[in-house]
Amino acid sequence: MSSPASSARPSVLFVCVHNAGRSQMAAAFLTHLGQDKVEVRSAGSAPADAVNPAAVEAMAEVGIDISAQTPKVLTVEAVQASDVVITMGCGDSCPVFPGKRYLDWKLDDPAGQGLEAVRPIRDQIEDRVRRLLDELTA
Repeated sequence: MSSPASSARPSVLFVCVHNAGRSQMAAAFLTHLGQDKVEVRSAGSAPADAVNPAAVEAMAEVGIDISAQTPKVLTVEAVQASDVVITMGCGDSCPVFPGKRYLDWKLDDPAGQGLEAVRPIRDQIEDRVRRLLDELTA
């Protein structure tokens, strides 16, 4: 059986500390926009108990429902199975493996922020995901 990283579809892992805001929004955008062209996962180095309600609301405003998502713990296996690993403020807690492409997206943390503060973060994430998708499917 082949590993996901060697499949025809590129695989992307989004990682942030709590897997409750930024990485959840990014994964949802890539899943929505990629329409099965990309394998998508997200995880956190110290996952929260639930997805940030402001992130859920911000995504609902653009027609994407992430209310059923749950924060997942970052595993070595998830990194190994991914072609591209995008970190969002997880610092040194993200394992690094040779042969993987790493990107670090500097984005404000939506934790504890209201909807007004989360909207621009959501929009930055959507823009970056669209550019990434163009690269991966070119």
